[in-house]
Amino acid sequence: MQGVDTILNVLGSVCLLLWGVRMVRTGLTRAFGATLRRAIGACSRNRFSAFAGGVVLTGVLQSSTATALLLASFAGRGLISLSIGLAVMLGANVGTTLTAQVLSFPLGWISPLMIAAGVIAFLSNSSDQARHLGRVAIGLGLMLLSLHLLEAAALPLRNAPAFVAVLSGLQDEYVMAVLVAAAATWFIHSSLSTVLLVMSFAASGIIDPKLGMAMVIGANIGGAIAPYFDQAATDTEARRLPLGNLITRVIVGVALLPFLGPLHQWLLVLDPAPGRLLVNFHTAFSVVAAIVFLPLIDPVAALCRRLVPDRPQADDPGKPRNLDPNVLDTPAEALACAMRETLNLGDRVADMLRQTMDVFEKNDARAMKSIEAADDAVDSLYEAIKLYLIQTSRTELGEEDGRRYVEILTFVTNLEHAGDIIDKNLMELAAKKIRNRYSFSAEGTAELRAFHARVLDNLRLAMNVFTTRDITLARRLVAEKAAIREAEAHAADSHYARLREGRPESIETSSIHMDVIRDLKRINGHLTTVAYPILEAAGELAETRLKTTATETAGHAAPSL
Repeated sequence: MQGVDTILNVLGSVCLLLWGVRMVRTGLTRAFGATLRRAIGACSRNRFSAFAGGVVLTGVLQSSTATALLLASFAGRGLISLSIGLAVMLGANVGTTLTAQVLSFPLGWISPLMIAAGVIAFLSNSSDQARHLGRVAIGLGLMLLSLHLLEAAALPLRNAPAFVAVLSGLQDEYVMAVLVAAAATWFIHSSLSTVLLVMSFAASGIIDPKLGMAMVIGANIGGAIAPYFDQAATDTEARRLPLGNLITRVIVGVALLPFLGPLHQWLLVLDPAPGRLLVNFHTAFSVVAAIVFLPLIDPVAALCRRLVPDRPQADDPGKPRNLDPNVLDTPAEALACAMRETLNLGDRVADMLRQTMDVFEKNDARAMKSIEAADDAVDSLYEAIKLYLIQTSRTELGEEDGRRYVEILTFVTNLEHAGDIIDKNLMELAAKKIRNRYSFSAEGTAELRAFHARVLDNLRLAMNVFTTRDITLARRLVAEKAAIREAEAHAADSHYARLREGRPESIETSSIHMDVIRDLKRINGHLTTVAYPILEAAGELAETRLKTTATETAGHAAPSL
C-alpha cells in the first residue's frame, strides 16, 4: 500500500506542476497575447534582436513549445522568415531555462502567498486582464508547491526496489535515458516540467547527476519534437521552423553526450548541489546551441527547405484560411479569426446563390455541378469553424465574448443551411427543368430574377450586419423580411394570372416557379436571423407580432377587489 501511495503522490505532484505551467502560460497569453505577437514582429529586424526577443518571450510564456507553435504559425502564414524564426527559437530555448533557474532555488515559502494573491485578484476583479494575471500568480504558486510536494513524495522511491531496478538499468545507458526523457517530454509537451522533475529526483538523491544530465538532454530534444509533429503534414512552411529547432537540439545533444563526465566535473565547480547542477547544465545546453547555431541560421534554414520541400498543392476551397490554432487561448482573437472565416464562408454561399439564376435561365448543367462542389466546400468550412468555436469555448469566455460566440455559431449555421437549400432544393428544381426541357415565360423569368437579386442583396446586407453589428443596418434587414413576404405574394398573384390566361410555359413550370420563390424566401429567412440578437440587445424587438385585442387586454387587466 505504501508503494501505491508513493506513486500516487508523485503522480499528483507532477500533474500539479503541469497544471501550474499551463495556468501561467494561458494567463499570460490571454492577458498579453496580442502584445506578445506584436513583439515578435518588432524584434525580427536581425538575428541578434530576434534572439533577444526569443529569450524575453519564452521567459514570459515559460514554454519553448508554446513559442515554437506560435512561430510555426507565423512562418506558415509568411509573417516571419525561416532564418529569423530559428534565431527566435534559439533565444526561446535559453529563455525557458531562466524559469528553471528561478524555480531551482528554495522558494517554497512564496507559494502560499502567490496562490492567495492570485485567488484574491481572480475573485475580486471584473477586469479580464486582472483575472488573467491572478491566474498567472496561482499558476506560479502551484508550480512552487508542486516542487515541494514532489521532493517529499519522491523520498520513499529511494528505497523502492522496482524503481531502483529501473534506474540501475539506466545508470550506464545514457542513450536510453535520453530516449526515455525525450519520449516523456514529447508526451507532456513541456521540457520545463521534465527538467524540474529530473532536478527534484537528483536533489532527493534518487538519480545520479550524470544520469540526470542525460535526461536533461532528452528533455531538450523531446521539447522540440512536439511542435514538429503538431503541425499539419501539408503545411511545409510551418513544419520547417520546428524541424530546424529539432535539428539544432539533436546535434548539440549528440555532441555533449560523450562528455558528460568532464562536464559534470566542471559544473561541480560552479555549484555542487545536484539539483542546481542539472539546471545549470540545462542552461549551458541552450547557450551552447545559441553560440554554435546563431551564425549558422541561414545554412540550417536551407537544410530545412531541402528536407521539407514545397509541395504543389491545388487550391482547396474547403480549407479554412483564417482559423489560427495558436490564438485559442485568447478568446477575443480566436473569435476574430472565426468571424473572418465566416465571412469567407458567406462569400462562397453568395457565389453559389449568384450562379443559381444562370442555371435556371441558361439551363447550365456545368454551373449546376459547380454549385454542388461549392456546397461540399461550404460544408467543410462550416465543420471547421464549428470545431474551432467549440475549442475556443473551452476557455473562459467573458460576457461579451460569450455573446459573440453565439452570434458567430448561429450565423455560420444559417449560412450552411442556405447553402444546403441552394444545393439540395434549388439545384434539384433546376435539374428537373433541364431534364424536361421546360422554359419559364418572359414575365416569370423577370420575376424570378428580381426576387433572386433582392435575396442576394439581403445576403450582402446580412454579412455587413454580422461584421458591424450596426443597429440601423439590422433594422433594415428585418424590414426586408416583410418586404420579401410582400414580393412573394405579388409574384404568386402574377403567376396565377398567367395560369388563368392559359400560358403554356407558366402551366408546365408552375410548381418549379413557385418552389423557387419559396426556397429563395427560406434562404432570406435564414439570413435575417443575424439581426435579431443585435436588435434584442438594443431593446428594439417587440415581444410578439400579434395584435392585442380589447378582450385580451381586459383579460390581462388586474382583477377588481
